[in-house]
Amino acid sequence: MYIFTLLGLALGLCSLSNLGSAVAATGANLISRSSTASQPQTSAQAAELTLNLGCIGLTTSSWTNVFYPNSDVYEYENRNFWSLTEVLAPSCVFRPTSAKEIGNAIKVLESTKTKFAVRGGGHMGITGANNINDGVLMVMSNMTTFQLSQDQSVLSVGPSFRWGDVYGLLEPSGLAVQGGRLSPIGVPGLLLGGGISFYGNARGFACDDIINYEIVLANGSVQDANKSSNSDLYFALKGGSSNFGIVTRFDIETFPGAKVWAGVYSVSAEYISAFLEVSTASSTTYCHECKLTKLQKATANYSINAKDPKSAVIPAVVAGDPNVAAAILFYNSDVVSFPDDLLPFTNIPSISSTLAFKTLQEFSDETAVVVVPDLNDLFASGTIRVTNYQQALTGINLIYQIFFDRIPVLYAAMPKENITIIEIDWEPLTSLWLQASAAKGPNALGLDPTQIYICYAQVVEWTGAQYDQIVYKWAAENEEAIVAATKEAGIYDPFHYMGDSAGFQIPGFYDGYGRDNEAKLEAISKKYDPKRIFQTLMPGGFKLSHRT
Repeated sequence: MYIFTLLGLALGLCSLSNLGSAVAATGANLISRSSTASQPQTSAQAAELTLNLGCIGLTTSSWTNVFYPNSDVYEYENRNFWSLTEVLAPSCVFRPTSAKEIGNAIKVLESTKTKFAVRGGGHMGITGANNINDGVLMVMSNMTTFQLSQDQSVLSVGPSFRWGDVYGLLEPSGLAVQGGRLSPIGVPGLLLGGGISFYGNARGFACDDIINYEIVLANGSVQDANKSSNSDLYFALKGGSSNFGIVTRFDIETFPGAKVWAGVYSVSAEYISAFLEVSTASSTTYCHECKLTKLQKATANYSINAKDPKSAVIPAVVAGDPNVAAAILFYNSDVVSFPDDLLPFTNIPSISSTLAFKTLQEFSDETAVVVVPDLNDLFASGTIRVTNYQQALTGINLIYQIFFDRIPVLYAAMPKENITIIEIDWEPLTSLWLQASAAKGPNALGLDPTQIYICYAQVVEWTGAQYDQIVYKWAAENEEAIVAATKEAGIYDPFHYMGDSAGFQIPGFYDGYGRDNEAKLEAISKKYDPKRIFQTLMPGGFKLSHRT
């Protein structure tokens, strides 16, 4: 009944020169099956119906791919997200099967001035980034290209996949690609945000391994973007997110990757209890006399002195009683264990370790246990830039100290039992990493290959949507304090890794890419999207138009 009434009411609002007759024909056909058709009573109702004209237009041109509330497909697709913060109320779900269908859909949505969102893997836990209220949710579930080139050097993969699926499908070939470190992460979101992977020290960012994008532009055309065709767009897509079109295929370099040596290494209670024994000094003041644990020193040492491009680390501390410190350790070898670069971590006594030889899919499934679905989630990112061991150690200590000193503030503002995890992670972008990235050619991220960066991420998971704003405010205040402290220490950098960033970090996000890159991205966006469709009709996520 919903769709019949909606179409009947909307017919009076539809004055589209290209779509009007088609919409009217479909509407009349549908209304003939309905017993009633009322008119909108208020301007507010009329405005709401106008938002749904895109659904009507899509229905006329692609009947089998449009789904309305209360249908099984709508309910499934509208819940197929990692975090509850992403679940909204779209007017309809559009599930295309080809780039051409997406091109036609963009024309319909532009003609009807209908707002829309696009979901690939559905892992970015930011409200409105990949879903929408009162608009069209376009889902990539049926965009399932998966093909190796004849010489197996390139994988062509569609935006429907999540990284665990990709690794599993490549496994029989003994190949790997740069992708997510957790199996549920979606292919498009990670690649369009730059892409931090376990192979960064050897290959740079995941986007650096892409040799071609197939993309649907604002005019509905399907184009390739690579070094020789639309080269400016090719540059922009390597970290520039959804500002330029809808990517329908990624062609990405493969490399041998049968097995790796990897696991989660948790630090023993003896060292956890002493983790950053600080005085009662202010959170924004670094305590030079404080005792530091071996894990911190190992992290700082690795950030500055990593020599082996096969290695990768993600140190983390999880709040608890006591706090739990651990490091995800990775080495790209099926024969070497306990490599020298990782000994500063593995020499620390531990309470548990899963280090072993395993496939990439097995490891990404293992790390995915931290991705608990159907909770409210927040990631908030930041970066420091360092040149020596002492600066790295200072920065790691500052970030830890401020974050954990402020946890009681969160506990005072909401029930402690509603918080399922509070964690801080570090992600060193070593000189190996930045040099490997630069060797592949420029990307949009704007990082200096002569520098060393350490990214960090605040992580909070909780139950109860009524506490969302409390958590957001707390994390934002944490970031303000960390920024102030790291600026004072001379190690602040404005870069944010998109995959770990929060919704409150969207305004001014591209300032962290550098003024020149931000201006270049803006110019490229206007060239390929002169009507600003992907800034206005597709408003969610990290848009160039969202400035401070």
